[in-house]
Amino acid sequence: MAKTIVITGASSGFGRGMALRLAAEGHQLVLAARRGQLLQELARECGPGAMAVTTDVGNPDDVEKLSKAALAKFPRIDVWINNAGVAALGRFDEIPLRDHQRVLQTNLGGTVNGSHVALRHFRQMQAGTLINVASMLARTPSPYYGSYCASKYGILGLSQSLRQELAANGERNIAVCTILPMAADTPFYEHAANYTGYSLHPYPLTDAEEVIDAIVAAVHAPGEDITVGLPATAAVAAERLAPWLTHAVTGAVSHQLQMAEAPQAARTGGNLHTPSAIGTGVHGAIRARLEAERRG
Repeated sequence: MAKTIVITGASSGFGRGMALRLAAEGHQLVLAARRGQLLQELARECGPGAMAVTTDVGNPDDVEKLSKAALAKFPRIDVWINNAGVAALGRFDEIPLRDHQRVLQTNLGGTVNGSHVALRHFRQMQAGTLINVASMLARTPSPYYGSYCASKYGILGLSQSLRQELAANGERNIAVCTILPMAADTPFYEHAANYTGYSLHPYPLTDAEEVIDAIVAAVHAPGEDITVGLPATAAVAAERLAPWLTHAVTGAVSHQLQMAEAPQAARTGGNLHTPSAIGTGVHGAIRARLEAERRG
């Protein structure tokens, strides 16, 4: 049966990938992001069952308008996917405070905003699926990702709290699912604000399609906290067995890769405050760049 699905952060990366996949399955889509022109093009590509709504998820008024636009076109919303995300990477105190605030406003604030309107509607319908895209950095932190980690820890905590609330009230037809991927080769790193002074070197990299597979699967059969890929599964196991050792090792490795071995690069504010014209596909350029750096 076709579902009506809201996808935020739909203009590139996971959002674009899941939109194309879900459109091919015949679902009705409400696509949201700041880059309106890209959204319109994607909606046309997805077919007559898709609509585009230019939205800054960090603005609660925009998210209310998104919900109203969806319900003006479709009789109900079955699935709401909070996927939009940004990042500012570097030494914590060297990143402008307004950039940290923007990361929290978009990632955590946007998820709170989306979850609020979605749950209001799901409770009226007595059914629905909320999918929040977090990160493995919600469980295994990394240096130089301070506000990003804070936002993803917050998303995981929000999802778990909402799940408890629904269970306590016997609302068993509403599901809350959190997706926990590792870093993936999407335009995310082309868009991120980079104050490290070096080219960004995330590790390990997951294929974007593997994450999209997990999100699409959750649309049909939502789980709870879903890790994506073997490295993520191994990280969760390590965190449970020896959190202090896991944090020490990941911190040292991340510092070595990002601040000791990476080539120097200009600092940039990325797409935090202004949408970027680059990085419009599902896949990014980071894997190819890392390969070129290793060869060169």
